Amino acid sequence: MLAMKKLYLLLSVVFFTSAINAQFIPPNPNEGLLGGGLGVTWIDGAPYYSFHLFPEASFGKFGVGLDLKLEYGANGKIRTENFNEFSDYLSVIRYVRYGQKKDPVYVRLGALDYATLGHGSIVYLYNNRPSYDVRKIGLVFDLDMGNYGFESIYSAFGEAGVFGLRGYARPLQFTTLKDIPIIGMTEVGVTIAGDLHDKAGVVAGNYNSTTDEFTATTDEGAITIIGLDVGFPLLRTRAFDLDFYVDATKIIGFGSGAATGFYANFKGLGLLDIKARIERRFNGDQYLSSYFGPMYEIERFNLNKGSGAVSSKVQQLKAAGSGGNGYYGEMLATVLNTFYILGSFQKLDKDPNSGVLHLSTEIAPDGFPYVARAGYDKIYIQDFGDIFTTDDRSHLYAEVGYKPMPYIICSLVYHWTFTPIRDADDNVLEFKTQRKVEPRISFVYPISVGN
Repeated sequence: MLAMKKLYLLLSVVFFTSAINAQFIPPNPNEGLLGGGLGVTWIDGAPYYSFHLFPEASFGKFGVGLDLKLEYGANGKIRTENFNEFSDYLSVIRYVRYGQKKDPVYVRLGALDYATLGHGSIVYLYNNRPSYDVRKIGLVFDLDMGNYGFESIYSAFGEAGVFGLRGYARPLQFTTLKDIPIIGMTEVGVTIAGDLHDKAGVVAGNYNSTTDEFTATTDEGAITIIGLDVGFPLLRTRAFDLDFYVDATKIIGFGSGAATGFYANFKGLGLLDIKARIERRFNGDQYLSSYFGPMYEIERFNLNKGSGAVSSKVQQLKAAGSGGNGYYGEMLATVLNTFYILGSFQKLDKDPNSGVLHLSTEIAPDGFPYVARAGYDKIYIQDFGDIFTTDDRSHLYAEVGYKPMPYIICSLVYHWTFTPIRDADDNVLEFKTQRKVEPRISFVYPISVGN
């Protein structure tokens, strides 16, 4: 089993990854996908027979995706963890959207696969569904009216959670200076974001194993973060764009930090397009950049019921200070307008355990019989060797498949994820790692949904 784990991890690094929970690239306008699959899933060594239905449709700028998965144990009974909360039933509708990110109007309701506000100093690649067993319904709503606009996010309807709002303006566009190169397109943004969850500020507490109840003894309350950012283009050509930005951020009741960086966009006429970003971060005591990141829902609060020990994001925040400043880098490469490779990494200068990695890709070109897609996030990376191990700091999805026919995919799926451990009142107190291995046969048929 150890050799198998290393093989899957090697595949994930070779192929990089797609959004962890996503199944396929959204269909083109006025097209759809009728998708489904059958397989056998091994969850922590126990076999389950699985049925998966994931149709998607796009009507111009509108899109909708469903995601129904049923897992049956050897005893013939359905695995109920997928439908443990009322929101689990509603979240069979994976998403409903209008437009795409960076469009003048963008709305997405349902699963939020890596949501970002502004340059990402506060909310960056946030995922509201870290586990298929905990599926939340969130909202992203962005509006760009040319000279001003806003971006917004809310993580989960029906419960308190992560929220964020960034308003921005291009103030010189309202003056006679609007046509001056570089400064004329200066953009100024203000962000407020936070977490209203009742465990967002828990530092310590007591767990009663008899009643299966947790009581917080030290609680900082809701987390609120504010930020100011300024950005402007340095260069605009047919083949290359370059932007510069500065962010300043304050976590209310804790510390503050700043970041400055460059965005570069190389437009290779559809052969090889590259978008890259390099950022220098200046971190004060009790400050964490990109506080709401891809694994925040796991980091927020965890209770080890065996020992009663608590680990939480706010504990990390209060202890932050020894790591100092750091760097962040990101690159997205799109090849032949067919598949993409995205990678990002951040690390503090003086903290050897501060590495944060995100990799993603999907390689499934039309007419090509092979498919590779995967997704990998890992936090608190110590060294290069640490990247190749899965543990409670990792989230991995990898699928490698073959198409014997254009609409049939025979694939092997490996998913290193998390499953919730709940108390007597059905509240999630702990996430434990979970390994899923699934041979799968999928049926994916493109359909026309009108003009």
